[in-house]
Amino acid sequence: MKVVIINKSDSTGGAAVVSARLLRALCNLGVDAHMLVCEKLHDSGRVELAASPSRIKRSFLAERLKIFLANGLNRDNLFKVDTASDGLPLHRNRLVREADVICLNWVNQGMLSLRGLRELLHLGKPVVWTMHDMWNFTGICHHAGSCTRWRQTCGLCPFLGSAKSPDDISLSVWNNKKIVYGQALRLAQVSGTRLHFVAVSNWLAGLAAGSPLMSEMPLSVIPNAFPVPDRPMREARANGRFHVLMGAARLDDPVKGLPILVEATRVLRDRWPDEAARIELVTFGNVKDPAALDGIAVSHRHLGVVSGEDRLRDVYLGGDAVVSTSLYETLPGTLVEGQVYGCIPVSFGRGGQADIIDHMQTGYIATWSDDLPTAAARIAEGIVWAMRQPADDIRARMYASAKARFDAPVVAARYVGLFEQLL
Repeated sequence: MKVVIINKSDSTGGAAVVSARLLRALCNLGVDAHMLVCEKLHDSGRVELAASPSRIKRSFLAERLKIFLANGLNRDNLFKVDTASDGLPLHRNRLVREADVICLNWVNQGMLSLRGLRELLHLGKPVVWTMHDMWNFTGICHHAGSCTRWRQTCGLCPFLGSAKSPDDISLSVWNNKKIVYGQALRLAQVSGTRLHFVAVSNWLAGLAAGSPLMSEMPLSVIPNAFPVPDRPMREARANGRFHVLMGAARLDDPVKGLPILVEATRVLRDRWPDEAARIELVTFGNVKDPAALDGIAVSHRHLGVVSGEDRLRDVYLGGDAVVSTSLYETLPGTLVEGQVYGCIPVSFGRGGQADIIDHMQTGYIATWSDDLPTAAARIAEGIVWAMRQPADDIRARMYASAKARFDAPVVAARYVGLFEQLL
């Protein structure tokens, strides 16, 4: 079986990382898999550029310019939306034409246009599109936040600022997606060619089912792949500290909810002073505004950006709990990685966390509140709960759960099963 995985990059961004893992895992199962990208940073013979650098840049700039003109020349949200107005001629690529299955991942920012998607479908091959965010069933945004217009049609898009209107580009792109998806369904009836979507979490699948764009489209749920060692790994420590980790590509991105964590440390100090005295908070990731870390009320270390799976593993091995205070998260990788290496996850349930955590068995899911003090108190309660768990027992449960759900060979085998079904 020949499979081509298509993603914007081979290493930049979460979708790139998990796409590269899937590539390796498929190859390990004997699949002849290759990857097409617009940005190649790693030296792999199975990863190729989808076009010349000049052609890639031209397509990227053309789409950005159209968005810039449509949003009233506002740069604030320029890279939070995509229109798929421009793309590369992927249907002409050698790897695409030789493949039995085309596996799309994150293909925005000028890589694949909606017109290009039609061209791929007319090749007569199964097209599996893994969704890492909401873009496939909204007009132009990757995460809709509190906006629910995508549940009917789009328009009046909050990401377009003063340029929003009932018939703005979010509506026109939404309508274009509806046309293309409808054509895909008709093509499946005539020739059997299938456009099949994969959501990386049940939460994302549930959102997709609530969209008029996706209500009739075939959809499966297969999680992202993670490297899980053959046996549990843990380092003994004797300093008596309880290390709480929180990391992100950009830690002070508003979506990550860092103010909730800061407030939670104050709650810990005031309500559980003995526990707070034992805690060391360890944060990692880029921080645009260092003042965002001000006010942390427990011992704290910031590691900066942590690069590479080996370095990241060492960070998790030094932790006892891993916290996510994100306002929403498709499938938070820090929680999976934490479980693998023995860190008890504490998180809200606004996303794919329930696919990772069995509440009070393999972690703690705090009830969300729009009120900051209440939300912070619930995260603090979860951290205290984690501190009181028999470490060996919960770590054994976490490792077994992560191994069964997210280990790369397990995930790759599920994809192979889907490919075989579609073929």
